[in-house]
Amino acid sequence: MSPAILPAPSACHAVVVGGGTMGADVAVVLARAACRVTVVERDATRHAGILDSVRANLAQRGLERHAAGVQVVAALDAVAWPDVRLVIECIPESLPLKQALFAELVKLAPAQALLASNSSSFPISQIGAGLPTRQRMLGLHFFMPAHLVPLVEVVLSADTDPAAGDALHAFMRRCGMVPVLVRKDVPGFLGNRLQHALTREAFALVQDGVASAEDVDAAVRFGFGFRFLAAGPILQRDHAGLEVHCAATATTYPSLSKADGPFPVLTERVAAGKLGMKTGEGFFKWTPETIAAEKARYAQTLRAALALIESELPPIEP
Repeated sequence: MSPAILPAPSACHAVVVGGGTMGADVAVVLARAACRVTVVERDATRHAGILDSVRANLAQRGLERHAAGVQVVAALDAVAWPDVRLVIECIPESLPLKQALFAELVKLAPAQALLASNSSSFPISQIGAGLPTRQRMLGLHFFMPAHLVPLVEVVLSADTDPAAGDALHAFMRRCGMVPVLVRKDVPGFLGNRLQHALTREAFALVQDGVASAEDVDAAVRFGFGFRFLAAGPILQRDHAGLEVHCAATATTYPSLSKADGPFPVLTERVAAGKLGMKTGEGFFKWTPETIAAEKARYAQTLRAALALIESELPPIEP
C-alpha cells in the first residue's frame, strides 16, 4: 500500500517515539480516534505513569475505553513493525538524536509508513538529509498541551510527496485536530513564526520600558488575543476594513523591532538561571504552590476556550 494513503484511525497502528509530556499527549490525540498506539519510552519506570496519563485524559472525553489500544515499550525493536502506518517522533530537541533515530527508522519501519517529526525547531529536510525515505518524511508539529490545543502543522519539505501531506492532513482531521498544511519547510513553520514575531515585539516593549511584562501579557490576553479566539489576524482585518489596516501599517511598521537576536531583558535572566517555573523565577517569581495553581488555571482556561470553539472543530472519525 502506498505511504501516501493512510487507513482510518481505527484501522491504523501508529508509533510515538518518546514518552515525555508531548509524546504522551500525542498518544491521547491518536487514541481518542481509536487508533492503536505504541509509545516507545526507554525509561521503563515511566511506563505506568504514561498509561495513567493517557487513560486520565481520555476519560475526560468519555473515551477511557480507547486506552486499551495504547501500549508502552522500552525499545524500538519491541514494536510490531510490519503493520505500522505512521511514526511520530517526540524525542528531545537535538538534531543529531533525531537524525540517528530516522536513520534507524529507515531499517525498521515498513515502506508504507509515513515518518513524521514533532520538532519545533529543526526542519524535516535537515532531519532527513541523505535518507532514502525523504519522500515520506514530514513535520507534524503539535502545540502543548497537544491533547487540548487543536492546531497541528503538517510540514512538507521539497522532497516530500505532496500526496503524503494530504493523507496526513486528512488523518489528523479524523483525529479531531485542526491541521494546517505548511508547504515550505521554513524555520519556525507557521505557528512559531507568528509567535516569535509577537514575542520579539513584546520583549522589545519591556526592554525599552514602554510597558511591564504584566501589562504586555494583559494587552494580549484581554485585547486582540481575546479576539483571536473568534477570528485570526487576517479575518479580523476584513472585519475592520483593509483600508484602515493598510493606513495603520504606514506609521506602525517602521517603528516595530527589527532585532535579529534576543534582548538583554531575556538573555540576562537566562544567564542568571532565572528560567521560569522550572527554577522558581523568570519574569515572575514562583513557588510550588503558585506553580500548581497557575497550571490548573491554565488548563481550565484552555478547556473552557475549547468548549467555545467545539462546534468549529472537526469531528473525531475513527
